[in-house]
Amino acid sequence: MAATPHALVVQAGEAAGATLTNGAFELLADGGAVSASRLTLTAGADGAPPHHHKLSHELFYVLDGTMLFRLGDTLTTVSKGGLVVIPPGLPHVFGAAEGASADVVVVLSPGIERFGYFEQLAAISRGEAEFASLLPEQDRYDVHFEELPDWRTPPTP
Repeated sequence: MAATPHALVVQAGEAAGATLTNGAFELLADGGAVSASRLTLTAGADGAPPHHHKLSHELFYVLDGTMLFRLGDTLTTVSKGGLVVIPPGLPHVFGAAEGASADVVVVLSPGIERFGYFEQLAAISRGEAEFASLLPEQDRYDVHFEELPDWRTPPTP
């Protein structure tokens, strides 16, 4: 007999979280069909280093504020109520727009266990670990880092 499917319900205050120097995040679901988190960023703060995913689509829904995204060679601003879906393989980076804070829900599908990745990012943001400590974990977390200095500057044609 097949197992009965079940729903995942995460009530307010039940999510695992971590404080960053530039905001905070809550990990709502970790692995399975989706990985989902809520990220809040202070004005102008970066959200993640430039990267791409080999396996997962990444979806961003802006709950409040304004986000800046670099999607390949495109720089775009997305405000409250906006949605961004990034396919596997597309280099991207994101953060709160200059002078604006942001509150965003981020969903990866298929889900990959990522809480360890977010804990490591938090430790790096607080100066407790080096960025290089994430390099051996790129396949594990499906986060493959890209070289993209000054990502907030529009690319030149």
